[in-house]
Amino acid sequence: MPVMRETEFQGDVTWIGYVPAATGGLRSEQQDELTLGFDGIAGERHEGALRASCVRVRNLHPEGTEIRNLRQISILSEEELALIAADMGMERIDPVHLGATLVLRGIPDLSHLPPSSRLQGPDGVTLTVDIENRPCIFPAKEIEKDHAGFGPKFKPAATGRRGVMAWVERPGVLKAGETLRLFVPDQPAWAP
Repeated sequence: MPVMRETEFQGDVTWIGYVPAATGGLRSEQQDELTLGFDGIAGERHEGALRASCVRVRNLHPEGTEIRNLRQISILSEEELALIAADMGMERIDPVHLGATLVLRGIPDLSHLPPSSRLQGPDGVTLTVDIENRPCIFPAKEIEKDHAGFGPKFKPAATGRRGVMAWVERPGVLKAGETLRLFVPDQPAWAP
């Protein structure tokens, strides 16, 4: 029996972005395709096999401790973005403001995919889901720059809908319009 079970769900890549490391900011730049290596995306803000620990893991490591980088790729759901926008009273949320790498359409409840789920592209490129990406103040600041008064509405509207973070398990190329197959761990839920 396989450890990873292919599901009936697939995600259509509707948007691809890249956050240039040189800017020091969170804004993505839209792309037609991305080449992914084991370190993520060359020249991208979240590139690297290792990263400095942050507030998300401060109960495990002092901030700044070098740890494995499981946050190379930010994956969002087109459907969840629409719900965030509606709750904020906006027509749409631009993935540029969220530091997005990928926006997918077709995977229900994407933000709650089980850790270690895999998304695999046509050329074999494979992304491993780490964990839900909780909303923070940085996208709110980017939204506020272009849409005054809407930034503070982001965090409550995005709770449970901010997507997931992932890392590159197998390098390859991702292109807009491609479809990623979803695999989930074939194991029972933890029930202590």
